[in-house]
Amino acid sequence: MKQYKRILLKLSGESLLGKQGHGIDGVVLSQYADEIREAKETGTEIAIVIGGGNIFRGIKGATLGMDRVQGDYMGMMATMINSMALQDALERKGIHTRLMSAIRMEQIAEPYIRRRAVRHLEKDRVVIFGAGTGNPYFTTDTAAALRAIEIEAEAILKGTRVNGIYDSDPEKNPDAKKFESISGDDVLKRQLSVMDLTAFTLCRDNKTPFLVFNMDERHNLVKVIMGEPIGTRVYWD
Repeated sequence: MKQYKRILLKLSGESLLGKQGHGIDGVVLSQYADEIREAKETGTEIAIVIGGGNIFRGIKGATLGMDRVQGDYMGMMATMINSMALQDALERKGIHTRLMSAIRMEQIAEPYIRRRAVRHLEKDRVVIFGAGTGNPYFTTDTAAALRAIEIEAEAILKGTRVNGIYDSDPEKNPDAKKFESISGDDVLKRQLSVMDLTAFTLCRDNKTPFLVFNMDERHNLVKVIMGEPIGTRVYWD
């Protein structure tokens, strides 16, 4: 039995790099589209937010002397490039999609309207939310949390390169301990880097659970949706 009726899938832009040093790896993009198609076949309604870090990060531009607001808007454009690429990959596999943007760009995307987004989901379309929140100083993690709450998603599934949340960085510490589940309060106490504080606060205030899992491992997304113990689930007391 599937665990969720409606989810928001958060993907990082860096995950699209694959083995490349920049841009979008077509193999990874196609694999992600396959994973989403497989998950869609369970009947789950799927919305997606994808970052733009493989192309540009506003905060990184600011460290190089660029105006932070200008850099953040450039980052929003980067998320739209990734969103368009994912939309194309999904539609080539026969999945009906809608791309909605927090910044108006009618030639390539619909403007974000909550009721319209929900209606697309109800009509069995995958909805991709691009351009973050449409405001500088907010990350795509925050955009994912905000959109998940607005569309009343049952959970945020955060697809990463690691298979859950650890008590320390598993890429640096081979003895790092993985949590099967953990309360939001414990995440804060341990100062674990799961998502930015604004996004975390939104999830906490609205009791929105989220799960961190390895998106690069085949069939993990559908396993999560079907309730298998994949990744780490963050819950609220």
